[in-house]
Amino acid sequence: MLIDDFITYTRCELNYSAHTVLSYSTDLNQWCDWATDGKPDTFDPLDMTTGDLRAWIMHLSADQGCTARTLRRKATALRSFYKYLMRAGKIDHNPASDLILAKPDKPLPSFIRPLETRELFDSPFDRQSFIETRNRLLTLMLYTTGIRRAEIIGLTDINVDTSRRELKVLGKRNKERIVPFGDELKEMIDLYRKLRKRETIAEPERFFVRPGGLPLYPGLVERIVHNTLTGHAHAPKLSPHVLRHSCATDLLNNGAEITAVQQLLGHASLRTTQVYTHLTYRELKQNYQLAHPRAQKKGGPHGS
Repeated sequence: MLIDDFITYTRCELNYSAHTVLSYSTDLNQWCDWATDGKPDTFDPLDMTTGDLRAWIMHLSADQGCTARTLRRKATALRSFYKYLMRAGKIDHNPASDLILAKPDKPLPSFIRPLETRELFDSPFDRQSFIETRNRLLTLMLYTTGIRRAEIIGLTDINVDTSRRELKVLGKRNKERIVPFGDELKEMIDLYRKLRKRETIAEPERFFVRPGGLPLYPGLVERIVHNTLTGHAHAPKLSPHVLRHSCATDLLNNGAEITAVQQLLGHASLRTTQVYTHLTYRELKQNYQLAHPRAQKKGGPHGS
C-alpha cells in the first residue's frame, strides 16, 4: 500500500522522529478510512483530487471540530505524502499543493479581572517601608500605564513628571512616547520619592531602585510583581506583561478608543492592539450568558 511505503520512507530515508512518523501514519490512515467509508482495500490515492482533499479537511473542521493546529498537521501529512508520490514518479500533479494550511489559533493574552485589581490596590501596606511602597508603586504603575517591563526598568527619575502627570517612556526601537497617569499614581510617586531619599545618598538616575540606589533588573521585577499579585489575582501567570494586558483590556472594556490604546501601549501596528478586542468580546459573551434571563434557554416556546 502506498501509505505504508511512504511511512517506511519517512522512517528509514528521511529519518523522521518516531513521533512524526506515528502522526503521519495516523493522519493518513484516518484519511484513507474516511475516503473509502471504512474499506481501505478499495483506496487509490492516485485518483484523489484537490477537491477530495479539501472535503476531508472541511469534514474534520465542521463535523469533528478539529482545531486549526490539528488541521494544519493533517494537511501537512497530505502534502508530504503527495510530494513523495511525485518524487517516486507515481503522479505528475500534486493535488495537495493547493491546500491552504490553517494558521494555528493564537492564545489570547491572560489578564487580571478588575475586581481582583481593585481588591489588590485597595488593600493596606506599610507606607513607612521603602520596599513595600516601591513594590506596590511598581505594580500599580505597570497596571495603570501599561508600560513594559524593560520600560519601567529604564524609566529615569527626570522623566517622571508629577506636575503634568506624565511619564516619558523609551520604548522599542528607541521610540519615545508620553504616557499619562492619574492622581492615585501621583500620590504613590510622591510617597516613594520621600522614602527613597532615606535609602540613597544621591538622587538616582533611575526612578525605581534597590536600597542603596542600584537599578532594578528583569528577574527582580518579575519577582516583585509575582509576589505582590499572589493571593489577590488568579491569572495563569502573574507577570508584568499580564498587567499590561489587563490595562489594555480594562481600557477597552470601559470605552477607550482602540487607537488611543495603541498609542498608550506603544504598538507599532493596530493589529497588535486588536487582540484585546477579542478579550473584550469574550468578556461580553460570558457576561451575557451569565446575566441574561433568556441566554441559557434551549428550545421550547417563548413566553411574552
